[in-house]
Amino acid sequence: MRQAKIGILLTAAILLLSACSKADSGDTDTPESQHSASEQNAVSGNNIISDDNPFGTSTDDLQPPHEGMVRSRLTNEWVDSDVAQTRPIAVIVPNEAGALPQYNLSRASVIYEANVEKRVSRMMAVFEDWQDLGTIGNIRSLRTYYAYWAFEWDAFLVHSGGPYFVDDLLAQPDTQNINDHIGTDSSAFFRDESRPMPHNLFTTGKNIWNVIQKKGYSLQYRGLCDEHHYRFTDKANQNMLTQYGDDAVGATYIDMSGCYPLTRCYFEYNEDDGLYYRSQHLSGGDDGPHTDAATGEQLKFKNILVQYVNYEELNDDGYMALDCHDNTCDGWYFTNGRGIHVTWEKSSDYGATRYYDEYGNEIIMNTGKTMVCIVLNGDNFTFRE
Repeated sequence: MRQAKIGILLTAAILLLSACSKADSGDTDTPESQHSASEQNAVSGNNIISDDNPFGTSTDDLQPPHEGMVRSRLTNEWVDSDVAQTRPIAVIVPNEAGALPQYNLSRASVIYEANVEKRVSRMMAVFEDWQDLGTIGNIRSLRTYYAYWAFEWDAFLVHSGGPYFVDDLLAQPDTQNINDHIGTDSSAFFRDESRPMPHNLFTTGKNIWNVIQKKGYSLQYRGLCDEHHYRFTDKANQNMLTQYGDDAVGATYIDMSGCYPLTRCYFEYNEDDGLYYRSQHLSGGDDGPHTDAATGEQLKFKNILVQYVNYEELNDDGYMALDCHDNTCDGWYFTNGRGIHVTWEKSSDYGATRYYDEYGNEIIMNTGKTMVCIVLNGDNFTFRE
């Protein structure tokens, strides 16, 4: 059965999260706005941003800025049609203090973060408009669970080897990757000798494109993944989560340090632009803004998904298998300074992970970038209003 709604002490500043729970398709009561037909494509009218909302946008967002632009399947932003038709890249990026700074991470449309062995946090950055990107990285080894998330976008996996646990997955005929450990792919990568190994391996968009051409990979989507991944509403009709009433709780500060004890990342909501700004433990020893060395920008997101997963340790070295295919676990969705409890489901390798509210409806996310925080069952994070 679906876990009962998590009790929230409104007078408390911080909420301790639960782990996995069974989903239940029997609930039929839904918020009023869930009943409207128009909500199938956009959030209902009571969520339209008012003129005095500081991060509101005009209805011009309903039309493309230029002829030939279409909606991005990753962010719902308007992008050139050739960008939308080109498969993304999914780059495995280390995130411990010694791996900083990273380059062009702020250009990613979706970022996943999960633990690898020894509680080290590692990211997978999914880039849409990638062919003209300069230095990307640094780059580290693959784990199987990152591959399953990359498959959801039909993305080219970019990585530097991996443990033998990934070999069978990489050997599948549909898996298309650029691997520094393979001679045919090595020209895509270079090392910055001013930085110590192993955190000095990088690539560029042009280098990746050249290897893709040599290997004969198709740049166009292959029809393997879902054409529509997240459900989005446009900027003029943002989802403020008001349709959930008291079930939506304030969340202007999200602290993930209980899940990622080495990076200790956290997110702070900025009312001026409606985005969550990411900070974490830095190489100098202090906590501070997680900044892109290429652009100088702090990482920021419109949507934050927290996804609990079942897992098991594979050996004494701490290598893990995370259960990406599941329908029994829960999590949270945060946007615009508020959050709701969700459950999630993924039923096939290339099928999208779907997130559902307490009433069994697939959640509607806001246009913009998304951070997916993968949390091991048994770990906890906190947030406050």
